[in-house]
Amino acid sequence: MSGEPSAQPRTIGVSIPVPDPHAAELTAWREEFGDPLAHAIPPHITLLPPFPLAPGALPAARDHLEATAAAGAPFDVHLRGTATFRPVSPVVFVQLVRGISQCELLQAAVRTGPLAAQITFPYHPHVTVAHDVDESALDRAELVLRDWEATFTVKGFSLYEHGADGVWRPREDFTFQQ
Repeated sequence: MSGEPSAQPRTIGVSIPVPDPHAAELTAWREEFGDPLAHAIPPHITLLPPFPLAPGALPAARDHLEATAAAGAPFDVHLRGTATFRPVSPVVFVQLVRGISQCELLQAAVRTGPLAAQITFPYHPHVTVAHDVDESALDRAELVLRDWEATFTVKGFSLYEHGADGVWRPREDFTFQQ
């Protein structure tokens, strides 16, 4: 984000990106299920949901994320099967069966200091595969991906910025130092 005016308000998020080839496959599935956000939101595990960053607050947020990453260590994630947040929210997601506690600890660390935020729902690490589509598409997503699985090693996390075009773009990676 260097070279951008610091006085511009922005919306950021912090997530663990799902690596390729899994990310490409999940994006294709999300598109197949008719999700209009398939190409606007890269597959990820959220640590900090959309967060309004005050003008001039980016340096403190970056420092905080660097310190958080410096204290972290790589861990494995195993994604397997689907679940849903229905009826509370029209979302179908791939579940974490390994790496849950590490994600919980990491999100708690990210959401402190300059990124302290109240959460609306209890934190539940997951990877969304269908959102805001009709019930039949949600049912199909839940059924089609019920046996889908992938594993990968998390080596850090990324800072994303929400563009005026509605696309979430990775802006900076923070690598664990331990």
